[in-house]
Amino acid sequence: MVKSSFRFLVWKRAKTARNQESLADMTEQTTRESMQYDVVIVGAGVAGLSAAIRLKQLAAEAGNDISVCVVEKGSEVGAHILSGAVFNPKALSELLPDWRERGAPLNQPVKGERLLFLTGQSALPLPLPPSFHNQGNYIISLGVLCRWLAEQAEGLGVEIYPGFAAAEVLYRADGSVKGIATGDMGIGKDGQPTDSYQPGMELWGRQTVFAEGCRGSLSEQLIAKFQLDQHSQPQTYGLGVKEIWEVRPEQSQPGNVMHTVGWPLDTRTYGGSFLYHLAENKVAVGFVVGLDYQNPYLSPFEEFQRFKTHHAIRSVFEGGRRIAYGARALTEGGLQSLPKLTFPGGVLVGDAAGFLNVPSIKGAHTAMKSAMLAAEAVFGVLQNSAVEEEGAEAAAYAEAFHQSWLHDELYCARNIRPAFKWGFWPAMGLNALDVYLFRGRAPWTISHHGSDRESLKPAAACRPIEYPKPDGQVSFDRASSVYLANTHHEENQPPHLKLASEQAAIEVGYGRFAAPETRYCPAGVYEIVQENGQPRLQIHAADCIHCKTCDIKDPVANITWTCPEGGGGPNYGEM
Repeated sequence: MVKSSFRFLVWKRAKTARNQESLADMTEQTTRESMQYDVVIVGAGVAGLSAAIRLKQLAAEAGNDISVCVVEKGSEVGAHILSGAVFNPKALSELLPDWRERGAPLNQPVKGERLLFLTGQSALPLPLPPSFHNQGNYIISLGVLCRWLAEQAEGLGVEIYPGFAAAEVLYRADGSVKGIATGDMGIGKDGQPTDSYQPGMELWGRQTVFAEGCRGSLSEQLIAKFQLDQHSQPQTYGLGVKEIWEVRPEQSQPGNVMHTVGWPLDTRTYGGSFLYHLAENKVAVGFVVGLDYQNPYLSPFEEFQRFKTHHAIRSVFEGGRRIAYGARALTEGGLQSLPKLTFPGGVLVGDAAGFLNVPSIKGAHTAMKSAMLAAEAVFGVLQNSAVEEEGAEAAAYAEAFHQSWLHDELYCARNIRPAFKWGFWPAMGLNALDVYLFRGRAPWTISHHGSDRESLKPAAACRPIEYPKPDGQVSFDRASSVYLANTHHEENQPPHLKLASEQAAIEVGYGRFAAPETRYCPAGVYEIVQENGQPRLQIHAADCIHCKTCDIKDPVANITWTCPEGGGGPNYGEM
């Protein structure tokens, strides 16, 4: 799926540079090569690929052609895709009405569903809210769907380059977005080029679509630069931790969907679980914890492992085999937290903007629809000779969103998540009124709590949580879990997890908040070690699975996630 012309150009550029310059001077003296496209898309998830497909469709309908390029930081399309995996085909049916005939990997329809409220000793059935109704939906692998979408896009002439991370936003002289630059490859830990050095590539676009997913590093820069969140509420996030299991045949119920709320979380902490039964005796199980939790001793990973020990859950997995693991931050702010979607030269789509429908635990169809709307607006800019050819703003995207079913869906869901700032039981009461009495159109809109990192209380005000040791049957440690994520980073590269202040990490993070990064990270990247009798924060960046939690939850914003070399990170083959 990697275009050979692009790889050859990168190789040729690097070889020429090495022949002409010393390695010590290479990064300063080498001029980056550039390639020009009509549209550059960052991210080959469902949003980025849907935008690419829609752009090519529109060009074909208009009887002309446009060049579209997609770059993806994962080693292959789908490598970094993590999802709850119940898929609403609504947007797909609009994008590719003949998806069944094309062989789309939607093979397991939802057949049954239930919702349980857990206590330590019981599992009580609850009525299913409308957002949990999944008739007509499918249990899928979102990574496999992305690979199929990539095939459809390439069939239309889209160029897709996995293994190349978009590391820098490029700007024109007037301040509009010009495109992106891929990251340099072969830079050592000391910041100097190695023998395998390859300079990054500049990809210029008349328009650039940012589809990086939740907490995209370039998207966050754009939101800040253009003040896109000036009129939005602060974004709030959740952390989703997920496993794929092969269970005993007698425990397999293909098409069955189950969600739980309650135990092991306390009533002040938002979250819950899902169990989705696929074919071939496979079950996807996941646990989501809102990152507005207060107790710094809480560990989302450990809560997930403890959840699986509940008697109503354990029996599903006993005697089975865990085959995959992953974790990812989720944008949970919904409609109130959506930033301005456009800026000169580009747009935000999918989870990069925050289009997740939190109550239904679905973001794939909403991401696809946002991308399709954006593509139509972008194509209009490309075809409009009355506007400046480069750097124009696809302003029609915002209006199209407000007139779409996507806006209606997010509007009806807008109060569900923020109501939990008052705790579980008040939220359940308010949401019942909103859903059943007002049908999502209550005469009020609840605001969010504020920043997730600011919600963390000092350790002295909280009680430590004693988590049970993993039993190696249904519960496990982080190290064995990260192994299943197939994560890999080139060891000799600058660390992509940037610590602003080592002193703040110890004096504030460790001293006041008991080093919460050692617990909120689902990959065990952060560790407090003793050196000469003094604590020090050790960062194992090679184990990072790109969940972005540290970039969100650190109480003093001391950790910044930046993009490592392209191709690094997890490889979610089963997700």
